[in-house]
Amino acid sequence: MNKYFLLLLFISIGNCYAQIHKNYEPTKFPDRVILGWQGNASASSQSVNFRTDSTITKSVGMIAEAGADPEFVKNAITLNAVTESVIIDRRSVLYHTVHFDQLKPNTQYAYKVGSGDHWSEWFHFKTASDKNEPFSFLYFGDAQNDLRSLWSRTIRGAYSKLPSVQFMIHAGDLINNAFYDWQWGEWFEAGGFLNGMVPSLASPGNHEYGNNPANGKYEISTHWKPTFVHPENGPEKMKETTYFIDYQGVRFISLNSQIAFLDSSALDAQAIWLEELLAKSTNQWKVVFHHHPIYSTKSGRDNEAWRNKMEPIYKKYNIDLVLQGHDHTYGRGINMPLGKTRKYPDGPIYVVSVSGPKMYDIGLQDWMDRAGSNIQLYQIISLVNNKLSYKSYDVTGQLYDAFDLTKDTQGKKTLKDYDSQLPNERLALPIRVQERNTAAQNKEYESRFQQYKKRKAATKK
Repeated sequence: MNKYFLLLLFISIGNCYAQIHKNYEPTKFPDRVILGWQGNASASSQSVNFRTDSTITKSVGMIAEAGADPEFVKNAITLNAVTESVIIDRRSVLYHTVHFDQLKPNTQYAYKVGSGDHWSEWFHFKTASDKNEPFSFLYFGDAQNDLRSLWSRTIRGAYSKLPSVQFMIHAGDLINNAFYDWQWGEWFEAGGFLNGMVPSLASPGNHEYGNNPANGKYEISTHWKPTFVHPENGPEKMKETTYFIDYQGVRFISLNSQIAFLDSSALDAQAIWLEELLAKSTNQWKVVFHHHPIYSTKSGRDNEAWRNKMEPIYKKYNIDLVLQGHDHTYGRGINMPLGKTRKYPDGPIYVVSVSGPKMYDIGLQDWMDRAGSNIQLYQIISLVNNKLSYKSYDVTGQLYDAFDLTKDTQGKKTLKDYDSQLPNERLALPIRVQERNTAAQNKEYESRFQQYKKRKAATKK
């Protein structure tokens, strides 16, 4: 291969990337509009972030109670945005945040953002109730790759399945390369208008961290804080990555597992913060989400330090559900001794899921009660009084996993597992994994698969 050919190849690749970047360049019009919360007042506030080019130095948000007639716009009030400049790909980009507060609980609002002649469309959202009323939310494992082409069908399918959903949880690795703006552009394009109507709660994964081209430091993406608006109630140096919010009687807690792997003091600080937070909680239900699993689903992975620090706290304070990503397979189960009934869980139910197309080999570890390989999934979780209902769907809309968790007044939990009524588990390894494996590795997986089936059969007796 001669130098001239290599030069042409590099120029061609560079032009492709330049075109991708050009497609997602900011303009005077607001884009990447996304809802969240600045604080814990989910029934009386809502926040929105959006992006423009560097010429729009002052932006506002307009909001009114939504009406069936278009005259509602006459009642809109205007609030100034807080604007910050961020250097992305060596150019200045402006991110704007508007905090809508003093809102009525359980009320539908319409809002738009912009300035002058450059506005978004009017979006709708609904505030939380100030009572412990039923609600549902979405949970996504890693999106990460082929966001525009393949992850789009996951988030759009999830919204189509339940358009009344109240918010979305993303358990890390939303993108593949932390500092590549075009990947963030694809993530937003995949979600489209949904991000402006359904609030997002996200935890960072290892792919939200990388070497910052501006300073050479390994750190969280410069996109993270300008993009999302999360409660700033976590430990110092982990604001908007470690945080909590109470929603209609349920406490949701985001932890930053990636920073804990990079710095043991960050692991300790989060554990102290979490224990103090849970000790004061009076919520009936508690849900934790983070990227790295307490119990892995991928063969050969084990996050021992993370588990040893966090699981005792989860058990002590009766965490109900732990939602995770990272391993690009599906697993749901409880850390209980083999042979002991799962009907009365004495600890959290752990879930690892994947929403994007990147797939790994599954470990079929003993903690799993339901597993899945080579399948894109989304989860709809509903809470009604003393019952948590969990449903996992594949991207064609077929139910893949389901259980109900009920809790009595003393906090004792009862699990109803629908595994026997569900389709057969998809446990074949991805073709690319089978082709990459040696014959011995594929044989070892077949042995593991037979052991898993035998264990599940014994559990059902």
